[in-house]
Amino acid sequence: MSTKKVRIGIDVGGTFTDATVIDNDTFELISKLKIPTTHHHETGVASGIVTIINQILEENQIHPDDVIFIAHGTTQATNALLEGDVARVGIVGMGTGMDARSAKSETLVEDLELAPGKYLKTFHTFIDTKELTESKIEEAIDLLAGQGAEVIVASEAYSVDDPSNELKVIDLAKKKGLYATGGHEISQLYGLKVRTRTAVVNASLIPKMMETANMTEKAVKDAGIKSQLMIMRCDGGVMSIDEVRKRPILTMLSGLAAGVAGALMYEKVSDGIFFEVGGTSVDISVIKNGKVMIKNAQVGGHKTYLQSLDVRTLGVAGGSMIRIDGGRITDVGPRSAHIAGIEYECFADPSLIESPNLKLISPREGDPDYAIIECAGGKPYSLTLAGAANLLGFIPEDDYAKGNYESAKKAWKPLADSLGITIEEAAEQVMRIAVEKVMKVVKEMIFDYELDENFILLVGGGGSGAVLIPAMAEYERYNWKIAKNAPYISTIGVGMAMVREQIEKTVIAPTEEDVMKMRTEIIERIVKMGAEESTVDVTIEIDAQKNILRAIATGSTELRSKDLAANQVDENELKKIAAESINQKNVQLRYKTGRWNLFEAKEEKKVFLGLFKSKKSFVSILDREGVVRFKQANAHHLFFPKNELATSFDEFLDEQTIYSDANATIPKVFIFFKEKMIDLSGLQTKEHLMKMIDVETKYLDGESEIIAITYQ
Repeated sequence: MSTKKVRIGIDVGGTFTDATVIDNDTFELISKLKIPTTHHHETGVASGIVTIINQILEENQIHPDDVIFIAHGTTQATNALLEGDVARVGIVGMGTGMDARSAKSETLVEDLELAPGKYLKTFHTFIDTKELTESKIEEAIDLLAGQGAEVIVASEAYSVDDPSNELKVIDLAKKKGLYATGGHEISQLYGLKVRTRTAVVNASLIPKMMETANMTEKAVKDAGIKSQLMIMRCDGGVMSIDEVRKRPILTMLSGLAAGVAGALMYEKVSDGIFFEVGGTSVDISVIKNGKVMIKNAQVGGHKTYLQSLDVRTLGVAGGSMIRIDGGRITDVGPRSAHIAGIEYECFADPSLIESPNLKLISPREGDPDYAIIECAGGKPYSLTLAGAANLLGFIPEDDYAKGNYESAKKAWKPLADSLGITIEEAAEQVMRIAVEKVMKVVKEMIFDYELDENFILLVGGGGSGAVLIPAMAEYERYNWKIAKNAPYISTIGVGMAMVREQIEKTVIAPTEEDVMKMRTEIIERIVKMGAEESTVDVTIEIDAQKNILRAIATGSTELRSKDLAANQVDENELKKIAAESINQKNVQLRYKTGRWNLFEAKEEKKVFLGLFKSKKSFVSILDREGVVRFKQANAHHLFFPKNELATSFDEFLDEQTIYSDANATIPKVFIFFKEKMIDLSGLQTKEHLMKMIDVETKYLDGESEIIAITYQ
């Protein structure tokens, strides 16, 4: 019987449910398991989760007490929205006085089209809060329930300041046996229309997700696992199952988040593009300064207050079929061999590819023509992007996507002959078309996030990562790698995820008290969700243009004595990475403290016919594993002990502050000490900044070393 402490990740996909067991000390993959997802079982996907937990514990002789973390990611919320399999929602809008008319209009959310012909059905009624009595609320709930509402949303103007009326509606709805939620529970931002819409989407998911949450929680308890079950969020973190019951919307798109979360666990990626390539589609996301980029999600083309990873999906993947039109190759995908129900040519036994004939088929009604072959006996095989990659030699020998070269060659000959070109030329045309389609999206993301193309790493994940990434890197001249354990990268991401929480509030000119109150609130929330308080990092951002005060917290579910992949990189290698990150040759290590290494380079050029000199400095900060966490041109830095915060650092900050008649503009500030990187760039006054640093460094002794970086 194993006595190792382990982490279990479960990823519930549309076709398969995967599980991985990860050693909590070494972070190595101990075991992996795949079973069909149990969509049609009477207990739904929960049945598969029960089965896979029991099977993986038994096969690896793992005692339930040794499971210190268990989490699952699910596509259930995403699939429910795509398929229109959601509950009908009744909205109780509220407001009074001059705001009543606008509140009535803004809480009236029309039916949302989730997919062609699939709608989220809504019903609406409105109460003037001057007349808000228990009988009025009951009357409104009964009206909505009578129309067919299964879940009630209470949404009042300014409920983020005082949610008491929304809470009254929620309480009475629950007493009547209805699920209920309020706008204030989903977002603390003003903007009644978007807040109501986000709450409606959330509410529509509650009944189905509640059922699954209860079943999966029971499965974990019945298996004897004492660790709290966590669920993957759409921003790459995890949350407790209790939070899922209240905010199932946060699990939407979580399947897309899990892959890149897994890649960051194993790979030292500073700036890069992550591709999770399956059989039908590729999910593309951006990593910048070791972090994944996030944006507001849309549902049915409408903006919500849901923050999710910026993941862009394309119908180009391992099983993508080849489109033929007018005697030439015109496209790759979006239809895949999986959807067509036809086997890949490159995974067939060569002896079965006999007398192949080229045929054109429409896999689904209304589809254009795609190329397949039909062999002796009528057996069909699809010509695929995976076949092209195998023919061109892009797939590494031991890769999951490595197929049979002879099979692919025999299968592609009829296509090449019909086009009057060689097999390799046909495969090359297909690969070029696929790469061009994906690169269009990649270039957009590089532009959107201002990435340095000279320092980008392409990282492939999923079973078909090697089908696309090596070719793209060769054609476009990027560095690349296939992530460790790529076929199971999503499941590993679930098993290794951090607890994450975010609060956004509309606050005009926030005071020091507002900032500290929000920091306290988010720490309380994330600890309730299962994070160890000592591991929690908090970032505070102030968006003065939109009057938004935002707090983001991440934390581990248990104390870790060492970092993941804690292979310390030597100074020469760190120096090389730093030089590449800022595209400079002569870099010098200036400071080293805790996990942080600050490298600097200075550039001097003659300008105006050599009469003047232009000076520029570059800073790159790497952690001990060689990941670039910060890089900036013309940044200023200070290395000082904590007991000089009020002297050396204060003077340094004043020197970098721009003073005008109207105000003082402080620089963007980052501080690094021990294991922590604190992003203070969202703060806009010296008072807020100094208070936050005092809080973050409270338990440091006076001699503890701190690196401060500032830039305008």
